Amino acid sequence: NKVVAITGTTSGTGFVCARELAKKGATVILLNRKSERSQNALKQLKESVPVEKFDAIDCDLQNLESVRNAVDSITSKYDVIDVLVNNAGITRDTLLMRMTEEQWDAVINVNLKSAFNLTKAVQRPMLKARSGSIINMSSVVGVKGNAGQSNYAASKAGLIGFTKSIAAELGSRNIRCNAIA
Repeated sequence: NKVVAITGTTSGTGFVCARELAKKGATVILLNRKSERSQNALKQLKESVPVEKFDAIDCDLQNLESVRNAVDSITSKYDVIDVLVNNAGITRDTLLMRMTEEQWDAVINVNLKSAFNLTKAVQRPMLKARSGSIINMSSVVGVKGNAGQSNYAASKAGLIGFTKSIAAELGSRNIRCNAIA
């Protein structure tokens, strides 16, 4: 019976995570940009879980104001956000000598800045409730690196460091923060 906000649910880990959380009884709020892909994912999730356990909110994860509006919308409807799963992630793989600034920025903005925006926005309602969990989906590439993925590795390593720091800030308030690599 938890309210879970999750990003990156159009495929892969995020899709499976959303489906399994709903099967376990959570109300799952999908935070995605409104697109055909996100609408298809929502439809598939609703078909795979027999009870109405999904809600979707259009949100530009790279824009703090859009994220704050989404969090306000969730808390006005459900009163609380028990769990935040920062799962949104992209790759723009190429060797550093060929990597453009746009490729670097795109990966950092989706993989790292979106987690900053969402964590910043949910901390207030979680602090008010004096409970919550923030789960940041990282990667082994953030620990070990990988040729052709300097932008991705930097974003995932940054996410690990970010998670450790916010865990130190919020842990005394009963808000758990973990990075999964």
